[in-house]
Amino acid sequence: MRSPGAAEAATPDTEQTTSRADPGAQRIELPRQIGAYLSNPPPPYPPLSRRLGEQGQVTLRAFIDADGTASRVEVLNSSGFDRLDRAALAAAKDWRYLPGTRAGQPVGMWFNLPVVFELK
Repeated sequence: MRSPGAAEAATPDTEQTTSRADPGAQRIELPRQIGAYLSNPPPPYPPLSRRLGEQGQVTLRAFIDADGTASRVEVLNSSGFDRLDRAALAAAKDWRYLPGTRAGQPVGMWFNLPVVFELK
């Protein structure tokens, strides 16, 4: 199972967005969940899933508030295993994030977050 920091690396590299058509557009940075100080532990691997050899990637869609908390988290793409999906949801709700910014100010915005469950 990859750590939350590893999961972030799998997101599209669109962290910074500006409009080329409008030179006065505000710089937007998407939320992130990297940073050693965030101390986001990987979700616990459900014991039954481990015994049954269940693996997969859950893609979550989370609304990250300006304070770095996830106020809403939902499954965007299932791993195919309900136990893994629920474990990812529970962990992501407790994680802390670096909020997205608009013109340097923290703002709430949606963020897609892949969580990988891999047996080793």
